[in-house]
Amino acid sequence: MIKVRQIKIDVREDNTSNLKNKVLKKLRTDDNHLKELKIIKKSIDARDKNNVYYVYEVNVVLDNEDIVLKNKSNDIDKTIEEEYKNPAHGEEELNKRPIIVGSGPAGLFCALLLAENGYKPLIIERGEQVEDRVKSTEKFWNENILNPNSNVCFGEGGAGTFSDGKLNTLVKDSSCYIKKVYKTFVECGSNEDILYVNKPHIGTDVLRKVIVNLRNKIISLGGEFMFNTKLTDINFDNKLKSIIINDKEEISTELLIIALGHSAKDTIKMLYGHGIEMKSKPFAVGVRIQHRQDMINYNQYGEFSNYLPAASYKLTYTTSNNRGVYSFCMCPGGYVVNSSSEDNYLLVNGMSNRDRDSENANSAIVVTVVPDDFGDDPMKALDFQANLESLAYQKGNGKIPTQLLKDYKNNVVSNHFGLIKPLFKGDYSFANLNEIFPNYINESLKEAIDYFDKKIKGFAQDDAILSAVESRTSSAIRIVRDENFETKIKGIYPIGEGSGYSGGITTSAIDGIKVAEKIINKYSNKTL
Repeated sequence: MIKVRQIKIDVREDNTSNLKNKVLKKLRTDDNHLKELKIIKKSIDARDKNNVYYVYEVNVVLDNEDIVLKNKSNDIDKTIEEEYKNPAHGEEELNKRPIIVGSGPAGLFCALLLAENGYKPLIIERGEQVEDRVKSTEKFWNENILNPNSNVCFGEGGAGTFSDGKLNTLVKDSSCYIKKVYKTFVECGSNEDILYVNKPHIGTDVLRKVIVNLRNKIISLGGEFMFNTKLTDINFDNKLKSIIINDKEEISTELLIIALGHSAKDTIKMLYGHGIEMKSKPFAVGVRIQHRQDMINYNQYGEFSNYLPAASYKLTYTTSNNRGVYSFCMCPGGYVVNSSSEDNYLLVNGMSNRDRDSENANSAIVVTVVPDDFGDDPMKALDFQANLESLAYQKGNGKIPTQLLKDYKNNVVSNHFGLIKPLFKGDYSFANLNEIFPNYINESLKEAIDYFDKKIKGFAQDDAILSAVESRTSSAIRIVRDENFETKIKGIYPIGEGSGYSGGITTSAIDGIKVAEKIINKYSNKTL
């Protein structure tokens, strides 16, 4: 097999035939020798708005590979294919099956690897299975009736289930973790292009189906799920003995994998009360901003935008008061969604379907906050988030507080929309967002948005729609773990975004796999 890089195709002429012809020309061979062609990377080169290209990297199988490789160039080489390798099993006896708390990507992929290796994990989830969770969430958006245990933040699939399903990551991956994660998603129903496109995404509508198939895969391998089941206490001396669920039932176990997500404040406080060491960490808070998607497309791709999918962007800035401000979880062709998980508190997030076909783009624009802003006590970090969410609920009268950018800058409440029409999941009301944030955040947001207008013309347009509060960009705390991923209470393994070790679907899934590997390396599955 041969790898061929840097195949450029005008986006107006992108098709399978053109790709094949370009590859054969680069290889200096013809169609008669071609047995197989597989795309392994695809990205857009829009640095020159007058010439926008797709750039491909492919693997090909030829019947004359030895001859072709004699004349290889920097863009042509023999393919070296690598796959994820299952870990070796340990010998220490395990008398009770592992329990995983949380069925987001960290919990699910930890469960998958354990199940594939015969460890029969039990997964407990405070929320509903995804089919019922969707109904509860839509009821909240349509009727403002919140299920505090099953919503945008809680339930099977984790918070990412109601997002864009973005998978891109900058993680170095010599162990093929990313490949395993992406291939698993494809096996469970995701589109195959996530295996090769730059900045892959599944889409919230497809991801919900993928999660069902992933659950069924884990069950078929010996795993078990308990929904509407909340971890409420733990019993231990120096080592874990058992857990309590729903304040009443005790389950004995030696291994507890904590994959809580970043919103389970009650469970985090319970663990902290038992002396599990935690630290506050930097995170970011801010607003969601909506623009017309066609404006973003034109800025990114110029006249070629009609031939390309909805464009994304990534923006960063350091303010005059030395605050970092950046775009986060940008959702092309998406919606701003009410992501509340507690009564009397309100937060927002972004969501896109697979086709990214709504009229608006939205993104979080967030300001970095650090322990100096709220104190070293990790519970103070949670309180900082909660205070913003409480103010957002109050200022919006229980609805998403919303304001046009011009009015935000002028410190007045809006009373109408402009050319950009709002796209929300959940009801909204006009409010003054200045009254939600501390001054240093308001000043940082306004300064940064004006700067971003230099990068994307129209970004700071008067009728851009702001909504608050985007407060859970990442966990505000980190649960301390050792080199074996355990806490000081042996047998407890904190993983994923809520534990402070990842950010996003892919890195959370990888963290879950790594912890499963540690468990498999240490314990035998022979007694399970």
